[in-house]
Amino acid sequence: MMKINDVSKLTGLPISTLRFYERKNLIPDTFVKRDANNYRIYTEEIVEFLEDVKALLSVGFSVEELSLLVNQELNLSYEVKKKIVEQKIEEIEDIQKRLKKSKNFLQATLEGKANFQTKC
Repeated sequence: MMKINDVSKLTGLPISTLRFYERKNLIPDTFVKRDANNYRIYTEEIVEFLEDVKALLSVGFSVEELSLLVNQELNLSYEVKKKIVEQKIEEIEDIQKRLKKSKNFLQATLEGKANFQTKC
């Protein structure tokens, strides 16, 4: 069991961010308990969970979207959660297509094959 300072150090997330995630119901109760003094006590598994959260945020999920996926109190159906994930996959694939097109254009520019004003 760890205190919030420990979790902050291990994940690189500020304490304020951890508290924000809790307020947004992004951290499931299974990872957080309260001790006799009402201090937060975290399980060891919270570190891996928060690393996953950071990865998902980096690919475009919002805190609100992630909260919908993990908040047990909302009782969202599997189908609703699946739809959220599928939509995000489509968004990522669209970004990948745009990036590939940009990369191809830049490569053509380097090779002098692009219709571009400046030769590299």
